[in-house]
Amino acid sequence: MTPFIRRIVWFFVGLILAAGAATADDRPSFAQFVAGLWPDAQAAGVSRATFDKTFAGLQPNMKIPDLDLPGRPSDGSQGQAEFTRAPKAYLDEAYLERLAATGRKLAVEHKADLAKIERDIGVDRYSILAIWGRETAFGTHKLPHDAIEVLATLAWTGRRKELFRNELIEALKMLQSGVARSDMRSSWAGAVGLTQFMPSEYFTHARDLDEDGRKDIFRDVGDALASGAAQLAGKGWVRGQTWGYEVVIPTSSDCGFEGPTQARSIADWQQLGYRRADGQPWGEKYQVVEAYLMSPAGAYGPSFFVFENYKVIRRYNMSDLYAVFVGHLADRIAGKGDFVHAFGGTGAQKTKVIQEIQTRLGKAGYEVEKVDGKVGSNTRKIIGLYQRANGLKVDCWPSDAVLSHIRSTAALP
Repeated sequence: MTPFIRRIVWFFVGLILAAGAATADDRPSFAQFVAGLWPDAQAAGVSRATFDKTFAGLQPNMKIPDLDLPGRPSDGSQGQAEFTRAPKAYLDEAYLERLAATGRKLAVEHKADLAKIERDIGVDRYSILAIWGRETAFGTHKLPHDAIEVLATLAWTGRRKELFRNELIEALKMLQSGVARSDMRSSWAGAVGLTQFMPSEYFTHARDLDEDGRKDIFRDVGDALASGAAQLAGKGWVRGQTWGYEVVIPTSSDCGFEGPTQARSIADWQQLGYRRADGQPWGEKYQVVEAYLMSPAGAYGPSFFVFENYKVIRRYNMSDLYAVFVGHLADRIAGKGDFVHAFGGTGAQKTKVIQEIQTRLGKAGYEVEKVDGKVGSNTRKIIGLYQRANGLKVDCWPSDAVLSHIRSTAALP
């Protein structure tokens, strides 16, 4: 099917679905789905007036990613830069430095609020500024979607319906509490506000830093940063600890040592010949701290020892590239420079290639956590182990060349 014909097909599919027709597998129409939401919304304290006003004239948005539709990839990676772009492109040095320069200015402008956040919540100013920078470019990025529209679409026909149904109910509660519908601009997944809050976290983590009686995560920078910091703290942030350090892998080792399952204390890593890329000592407090090796571009870029706060950032967004972006941006805002080793040489991430590699290596007995078409520590590790076992260059990257070799190995189906 040509791209032109595919666009025509999707155009008519969208028209049919938007009209509220039942899907081929007998899911309810969109109108039926909305009607079925009312008992849950009512139980959550949403009034009938708020409910009816919210859904009046609403139609699903069939252009967003992560929809469970015939012929549409359902791996959740469509449109997500973290899972499609080359690491070098995602971690663009010029863009990072522009954000860092702005972040340093904002650190001065909001010095008092940031000091209060550090004292009361325990998240350092540079990390929460980096979250703000990554999520909305410090508020300059205009969020493209209506949160209710995308949450309703994902709850109706998304890949994770129950998750987004809950988020939709929470978004209705936000409206019921007085949040303006015009403030509910969002990403494709329904995250709102300056630091991107999923509705389910709003009532748990939103903060009124200036104590003016409102938790304004949309315009009040102090409230938004305190709320984002509270999210990080709620996910396990360790006060006073960094996210990670760039390291030099000794020649006796390789990127196949990556991943949380191979974590060791810094003292143990040192005995294996690992050292910080900047040449600095680890410091006494880190000798007994466990870290794991993380190489987001395999052998084609810097590698890091990452600590608990790195895992916390990943709980904010489950992507290694995202977490490295935020951690490195925080370092830059604090006055540090670029990576010691440059990114390059990988090309874009190819979902189908990654999926097939995961599937084939799983069938061959490698410990594949899940087949999702996304590059993470486990996928890079098992590729490295396969390359070691077959006498190949160990680069831990899901390339076309690796897939071709796997296909050619008789033992692998």
